Amino acid sequence: MGKIVSRGLLVLYLVILIWLVLFKLQYNILSVFNYQHRSLNLIPFAAPSIVNGSFREMIDNVIIFIPLGLLLNVNFKKIGFLPKFALILVLSLTFEFIQFIFAIGATDITDVITNAVGGLLGLKLYGLCNKYIHNKKLDRVIIVVGILLLLLLLYYRTHLRIKYS
Repeated sequence: MGKIVSRGLLVLYLVILIWLVLFKLQYNILSVFNYQHRSLNLIPFAAPSIVNGSFREMIDNVIIFIPLGLLLNVNFKKIGFLPKFALILVLSLTFEFIQFIFAIGATDITDVITNAVGGLLGLKLYGLCNKYIHNKKLDRVIIVVGILLLLLLLYYRTHLRIKYS
């Protein structure tokens, strides 16, 4: 039962991550394709990007990807660190390519880096906690907290109509 819940949580997290990163948490997903904004920044941490207030966005990117590292460790114990990190990096690159191809946002190497850092922190945080907490208990805590956070996000999104940029 635990595996089913943890895999379900991972899938749900990925769906919400896609909804957040690609569709900006919009209910009318087709409206995202009306942006028609295509830009490409290959200079990491470019000064204009930081000046325009995206420092907060960089922190958000790190935080948003931490659960991916945690959930990958919960669900795929037999897979090593490097393949999990590679998956996080490929997923982040894929998001940026999709944004560029469909002109639904700015493609920025800084986003790839900050997403990867968030996933890396999740992977490392799990490893650090696993030194002090038995992995079954740690997995349960991550699953319960993950479910509570997802419910909180859905509650706020549906009841309070929080706008995300």
